[in-house]
Amino acid sequence: MAIIRTLPDTAAGRRRLALVSPVDRRRLGELEVSGRGDVDEAVARARAAQPGWAALPVRERARIVGRALDVLVRRRDEIIETVHAETGKPRVEALTMEIVPACDFLNHWSARAERALRPERRGLHGYLRPFKTLFVHYRPLGVVGVITPWNGPFVLSLNPVAQALLAGNAVILKPSEVTPYSGEWVVRILREAGVPADVVQVLHGDGETGAALVEAGLDKISFTGSVATGRKIGAACGAALTPCTLELGGKDAMIVCADADLERAAAGAVYLSLFNCGQVCLSVERVYVVDSVADEFIRSVCEKVAEVRYRRADSADVGPLVWDRQLEVVRRHLADARDRGATVLLGGEPVGGDGLHFEPTVVTDVTHDMTLMTEETFGPVVAIMRVRDEDEAIRLANDSPYGLSGSVFTEDREKARRIAARLDTGSVVHNDAAVIYGVPEAPFGGRKDSGLGHINNGAEGPRGYTHAQPVLLTRRAARKEHVWYPYDASTARQLNALVRFGFGNRLLRRLLS
Repeated sequence: MAIIRTLPDTAAGRRRLALVSPVDRRRLGELEVSGRGDVDEAVARARAAQPGWAALPVRERARIVGRALDVLVRRRDEIIETVHAETGKPRVEALTMEIVPACDFLNHWSARAERALRPERRGLHGYLRPFKTLFVHYRPLGVVGVITPWNGPFVLSLNPVAQALLAGNAVILKPSEVTPYSGEWVVRILREAGVPADVVQVLHGDGETGAALVEAGLDKISFTGSVATGRKIGAACGAALTPCTLELGGKDAMIVCADADLERAAAGAVYLSLFNCGQVCLSVERVYVVDSVADEFIRSVCEKVAEVRYRRADSADVGPLVWDRQLEVVRRHLADARDRGATVLLGGEPVGGDGLHFEPTVVTDVTHDMTLMTEETFGPVVAIMRVRDEDEAIRLANDSPYGLSGSVFTEDREKARRIAARLDTGSVVHNDAAVIYGVPEAPFGGRKDSGLGHINNGAEGPRGYTHAQPVLLTRRAARKEHVWYPYDASTARQLNALVRFGFGNRLLRRLLS
């Protein structure tokens, strides 16, 4: 439902939006925009329901959330049909990007939630060890708001919602108004699995609804979307001291070293730039290839892009752009690149017809004077720049306001690690790209304008939706601690002795560390 049209308000004065297919512009339906009153009512219901959900043992919450996997497997064709209608992405791509990782996330987190969230005993150091015992309890935050984008509308909603629920929170999901029903499927399958209705809710609407949710006094906001909106949410959360995680835009660079497997590198550059029509925050948007292998690499890329199927047939490899606004961004970036001397080797134009299809495009002779290499394009473009060597590739890869992820293609694994250590990105992938979000064990977040915090995943997993509460127990309780009132001469003597003989002695420092 990528093309949004405003409709006259309802008789009750509620705003309405028409939803139009990006494939052929056929009318798909309409939705009413949830206002501040709707948000407040949803929050009140969530607050009332959350304590009962949190009181369940983690094992029971995991059992219920885990049942959503059975529902997802059983209803996957319905979900795929909704995703296809709203985004136009080919059904194989819906399976690859939405269904398979969603299954994996549900399976992974429901199996590990009990272990991740159980109270953890931590060892203490030095002189504290004989006297105190430390436990860390992971307590739910309360009510979490999850605001999600249109490019991966099902999986990018399911992953944070499932983790927040497993941690004991109630969740209110606000999916993009561009793909509302793909996101709504997350709530539907979780409720069918047994999550209480008021514990997981969905609110539909546009920026007005999202702003009302951010300002509703929630206990955390998880947002995935544009930098501009992320800045507004971050500012609002900062003013209210509301925790938030922000996963924002990307301009990911791919470095092709002289020793790379060029067949794999070319195939990777094509797929990783074009999949989901290039509309992935982790898409390869810039390719830096060492000059000594650039000719062969570019030739192979062009051969592979020429074989990509992109029209409306069911066998298409690349679907349409999801949003009509995005079509204008891609056209503007390519026009600017041409004007500044870039060479469009293949594609470069919208496909005729009613939909939002765009030709898979290969561009060379690009520079950082072009918006194609500096702003997020989010379209089916392979932009290739020759570089003198790997040092120049690293410098140019870092010459960006974004820092979400990056990739290095080389046969030398240690070289890949050395290059990764020099890239200002949240993650780096060797001989692949974009897959890092689908690795639950890997912390996921960006640097610079690409975000704030780790929005999902990593060893912490559902702990990101909890408050880590230290509980310090006293093992040996005297009538009073020696530093309690009243002070006397022995108090200072004991403290000075600790400093002088404990921390002043290099050997004893090790024992106290």
